[in-house]
Amino acid sequence: MENFIFQNGTKIIFGKGTEEQTGSETALYGKKVLFHYGGGSIKKTGLYDKIVKSLNSSGVDFIELGGVKPNPELSLVHKGIDLCREKNIDFILAVGGGSVIDSAKAIAAGFYYEGDIWDAFVGKGRVEKALPVGVVLTIPAAGSETSTASVITNKKITSKQGMEWPVLRPVFAIMNPEVTYTLPAEQTAYGITDMIAHVMERYFTSVENNDLTDHMCEAVIKSIINNAPKVLDNPEDYNARAEIMLAGMVAHNDSLNMGRIGDWASHGIEHELSAFYGIAHGAGLAVIFPAWLKYVSAKKPEKVIQFASRIWGVEYNADNPQAAAAEGIKRLENFFRSMGLAVRLGELGIDNSKFEIMAEKAVMFGERGNYIKLGKDDVLEIYKLAE
Repeated sequence: MENFIFQNGTKIIFGKGTEEQTGSETALYGKKVLFHYGGGSIKKTGLYDKIVKSLNSSGVDFIELGGVKPNPELSLVHKGIDLCREKNIDFILAVGGGSVIDSAKAIAAGFYYEGDIWDAFVGKGRVEKALPVGVVLTIPAAGSETSTASVITNKKITSKQGMEWPVLRPVFAIMNPEVTYTLPAEQTAYGITDMIAHVMERYFTSVENNDLTDHMCEAVIKSIINNAPKVLDNPEDYNARAEIMLAGMVAHNDSLNMGRIGDWASHGIEHELSAFYGIAHGAGLAVIFPAWLKYVSAKKPEKVIQFASRIWGVEYNADNPQAAAAEGIKRLENFFRSMGLAVRLGELGIDNSKFEIMAEKAVMFGERGNYIKLGKDDVLEIYKLAE
């Protein structure tokens, strides 16, 4: 087990009707607020009106910036930074899913940053200070509501990069499972895939003697698997929605990191797909993670076999250990398929024409991964396994 420091200061406000507390919580941190959201779905569902009413009743002065897209774009971040500086904003309220929250964090970081905030995403700058960010979560998926991470796409250079700084962790996260009732089944499935991937990135570590957090990871994944069909069959199953929302938060709040060094290669490899083809992050992960598992299981099967046995109930055969690994991967793919997701690039309409450049970009800052270190040729093979 590795040495570690765990500190997560996000206040979680969880349950029915909690969005009504948005104004009172926001008023604790800011007098002039940027209300940041996505494409307008919060207006269709009535959540927008509830947030506005809550802010007004608490005397919070706010301006709006909507328009966040999946795979949030640097151009809107730049616009948000300029707006915050012009209007002397002192707090950012993000109402949405991971894309909105990541965009809000990038704006918060850019407010004080000298130069282009993109530099911090490519390792050329540090973020030591940021505006505080609060969250009303509408899409359980990325876990950005309690994390220190932000991922942004720079469309000018077709690049999707992430950064992590302690000052980016939201000060509060309001989480009402009821607001997720209206999510399309496809979006729910993407979110479930994303949170499973977040746990798996931590689970597959080269660090030994992490029995407690191994079992914690396995419990979170098994809970997601158990509740996924329930929310897809009955979108208004409050208890199942609550389990999924909680799991998405736990998957990325750093509690599963303790004593471990995560892998994160699959996320980096998928980011190139999102950058080049604009696909949903969860859609890409459903394809890339099984391909990554196939590649690493041929070289280092131990953890893949454990994953197959403990999570999917695959029986271990000492005479053919690779068979257990393969069966576990197959059951993971079948689970993704059961939610209506593709598990091959061809099913997404993606051919091999950009494999070479995507592999180059995936390792532009060095090797990927921890469970097994991956160079360009390794990444290229993973793309081929995902065809």
